[in-house]
Amino acid sequence: MKIYDSVKRDIVEFAPIEDKRIVIYVCGLTPYDEAHIGHARTYVSFDIMKRYFVKRGYRVFHIQNITDVEDKIINRCKETGADPKKLTEKNHAEALGLFDRLHITRADAYPKVSEHMDEIVALIKKLVDRGYAYGTETGVYFDVSKFKNYGKLSGQNMKEIRAGARVEVDETKESPEDFALWKKGEDIMAFDSPWGRGRPGWHIECSAMSMKYAKRETLDIHGGARDLIFPHHENEIAQSEAATGKPFSKYWMHTGFLTVHGEKMSKSLGNFITVKDALKRFSPNALRFFYIQSHYRSPVDYDEKAISSMEEGVDKIFNTLRGISESRTGNLRDDEFRKKADAETKRFYEEMENDFDTPGAIAALFGLIRTVNSHLGKERTDSEALEGIKEKIEEILWILGLEKEAVSLDGKKKEIAAVAAEFRIRAGPKPEETIAALAELRETSRKKKDYAASDSIRKRLKDIGIVLEDKKEGGTGWRIE
Repeated sequence: MKIYDSVKRDIVEFAPIEDKRIVIYVCGLTPYDEAHIGHARTYVSFDIMKRYFVKRGYRVFHIQNITDVEDKIINRCKETGADPKKLTEKNHAEALGLFDRLHITRADAYPKVSEHMDEIVALIKKLVDRGYAYGTETGVYFDVSKFKNYGKLSGQNMKEIRAGARVEVDETKESPEDFALWKKGEDIMAFDSPWGRGRPGWHIECSAMSMKYAKRETLDIHGGARDLIFPHHENEIAQSEAATGKPFSKYWMHTGFLTVHGEKMSKSLGNFITVKDALKRFSPNALRFFYIQSHYRSPVDYDEKAISSMEEGVDKIFNTLRGISESRTGNLRDDEFRKKADAETKRFYEEMENDFDTPGAIAALFGLIRTVNSHLGKERTDSEALEGIKEKIEEILWILGLEKEAVSLDGKKKEIAAVAAEFRIRAGPKPEETIAALAELRETSRKKKDYAASDSIRKRLKDIGIVLEDKKEGGTGWRIE
């Protein structure tokens, strides 16, 4: 299996540190605001990786931090008067609920910065003791000049880093590129430390919390969005490896940028789209399917027309599964069909083995779908092969995180009863029974060649979102649009 390592800037062979256990750390939310579609893109990508590893037989331990102590949170609370603990807990809980709807499997640990000050302070103290950090009247800073490999992830040299370094006028850092490990000051979020009251810098939390929950000093995979490469992940590497003398992560993986109409998403441009808003317009499957049409490392431009078109593709997959379930037309053995189906299934996994190439994998999946639908159109089918292929498609859908949405008729009870009354049918205690009675009446009308009545029943049900479907082997099925 091959993956792209951001440090080596190349495709490499994946080999976990332990035989069958993988530790993945993905940078989590700073929940001062609602989760947006860029967050969802990253977490969908790593969810598919995690699911694939599980199908490959690995035990995956997934850590995702919660940055609940940070300048943006403090500023938001000062503006609104909100309590920082309540604000971050509310926003993060809402985000997890939205990610659940997107079929993103939850992490095994969600450590909060506010609950891990002992680990953070201990790591900073270790860096000070080892000569990699120094204190000033404003805080504790990491001395970048002491870490010789600084810039190995981002590819920037020290001159570029110095030129781009932001220097606060009140800072007393020795060099502009040095970064804060601890910020002194009494504020609405402040904690005790050997250097006085204050709060951690942004980067130190990931190093301290990941090592605690991984129970080792080197992760298998550290991931996040591409915009975290510098300075966040670069600084994580420096402080972690300076403290332990070991690689912080064996592999680094990053998702590509997400834009909206070709521009970076921001509230000032009016193109900031939350996950909540996106899910008001599109189904979870359509949004998720849109993300994985692009390789996880590629940029994605949010396109509502393209997302709408995903609904049809997802429906085609689930309609094929239903077609297999309803096919009872024979016990033919079709070796050519089996060969083609096996080839497309194999191609799906080959694409996934190649750095999680979901566009290629999806192409293979639809090749398999076309092969199956062509076979289902025959008078006699290979029922044994179809049953095995159905299981393979279901496994593929689990890896991609596409799930058949549970549909309830509860909201259509009155409409179904009204249609039944039009055709003088008594509504049953369950809406499904009423639909079955209407379908039976339609079938009776067809046999009597009363096609006007037959067509009218079908049309009225379609008007309320229920589609009657004639089965090849006889009888009538139905589905909700």
